[in-house]
Amino acid sequence: MSAVTPDQLHDDHHHHAPGGLMRWITTTNHKDIGTMYLIFSFIMFLSGGVMALTIRAELFQPGLQIVQPEFFNQLTTMHGLVMVFGAIMPAFVGFANWMLPLMIGASDMAFARMNNWSFWLLPVAAILLIGSFFVPGGATAAGWTLYAPLSVQMGMGMDLTIFAVHIMGISSIMGAINIVVTILNMRAPGMTMMKMPLFCWTWLITAYLLIAVMPVLAGAVTMILTDRHFGTAFFNAAGGGDPVLYQHVFWFFGHPEVYIMILPAFGIVSQIIPTFARKPLFGYASMVYATASIAILSFVVWAHHMFTTGMPAATQLFFMYATMLIAVPTGVKVFNWVATMWRGSMTFETPMLWATGFIFVFTMGGFTGLICAIAPIDIQVQDTYYVVAHFHYVLVAGSLFALFAGAYYWLPKWTGHMYPEGIGKLHFWASIIFFNITFFPMHFLGLAGMPRRIPDYALQFADFNALASIGAFGFGLSQLIFIVAVVKCVRGGKKAAASPWEGAEGLEWTVPSPAPYHTFETPPVVK
Repeated sequence: MSAVTPDQLHDDHHHHAPGGLMRWITTTNHKDIGTMYLIFSFIMFLSGGVMALTIRAELFQPGLQIVQPEFFNQLTTMHGLVMVFGAIMPAFVGFANWMLPLMIGASDMAFARMNNWSFWLLPVAAILLIGSFFVPGGATAAGWTLYAPLSVQMGMGMDLTIFAVHIMGISSIMGAINIVVTILNMRAPGMTMMKMPLFCWTWLITAYLLIAVMPVLAGAVTMILTDRHFGTAFFNAAGGGDPVLYQHVFWFFGHPEVYIMILPAFGIVSQIIPTFARKPLFGYASMVYATASIAILSFVVWAHHMFTTGMPAATQLFFMYATMLIAVPTGVKVFNWVATMWRGSMTFETPMLWATGFIFVFTMGGFTGLICAIAPIDIQVQDTYYVVAHFHYVLVAGSLFALFAGAYYWLPKWTGHMYPEGIGKLHFWASIIFFNITFFPMHFLGLAGMPRRIPDYALQFADFNALASIGAFGFGLSQLIFIVAVVKCVRGGKKAAASPWEGAEGLEWTVPSPAPYHTFETPPVVK
């Protein structure tokens, strides 16, 4: 029997490979799937953004202007769910799909077909979620946390939401299993765990978090479902249940979830800063241990979301101290980033702007988190705009800024073309300025006592709300600049060099830390 040459195999494959739309639907290629995740997440980001702008338009002045209070509550709920499960998480999974195999020298993800499936579940879930606006009674208005007993009494929009959350959870678990197996089993020879780029480490740890907590969320929403339709009384006090039980179950998922949304961001920033500081990452091992510590601690702080539910003082103290403890490994990370930049030959291309902007604004969000951790203060600011300001500083200025940093950093790698630098910088400056105009005044609103999730407010809150709304529209419109940058890049900007970030040879794409040598002035002599 004659041997088949690789060329014949290659031709044969191309003969059968589907083209056009079928190529995208059936693809098992990690790059294609990564691209689809990124496009999907950006579409969800824009739709969640439209909801946010509707909320801010309503809050531009006191009184009821634009939407009914019931619809306003549906918007706050869906904005949260869409941004968390539709925008931020899938975007990070898109980065993981694109970059992890390249960084560890694998040919693809471990389970290529499962990878395809875990993506295609998401548009289905998104249709269910957004579709809940159009069923009788509208989308659920129970807040993104879906608190019982309210969520037990909502209309059928709640059932669609529960179904969507289940599907997104399945997608996340499959994606996480894929990432764990890929990193543990498919590293190139010589790529030990402690030589992996930090992005791989942060995603490995994030994937374990996902596998641990997504089933908990599934349990919480299933209990709501059986309370709604099957006569159980998990959260119904009249039937012997307890509404606070829901909060415990939900936040046991919910707190690790916020770290699921920030750890991959830490990884991206840890790749970018060494490149543009032109020196290896400071304290590689301590970064790995800090990331793992944050992940472990994230499981023992959930009830800091519940200081006002009447828990005993001893319990409040435990959760207060445990929460403050997370500031230690987080501080280690911030210190290491600053130490990496210290005396580096820094240049501020767009990815570096986003990464340094990330450190500044994320640290502010971290400080307000530390303030919320103090039980007596938290009891005052609970459910006010102070909390809204806090978590938007962490999630918009944290997760989203890191995603933009990574997008500009790797776009040349993905497309073979450079994005227009001027447009990228404009996007950054417009975003960071309008972001602060939007969310900084919310700290003052919260401290003055303005509650969140309300469509109307007292007159003394009018000025800061008007300012925040103006900032929000500025921030929303700034994101259109990103579309221009990406389209110009994909359509064919300047050809990207093999190593587009000049002078950072050897620190390209994958920063192998600890680096093979420590100064770029005197490269090692190769004998």
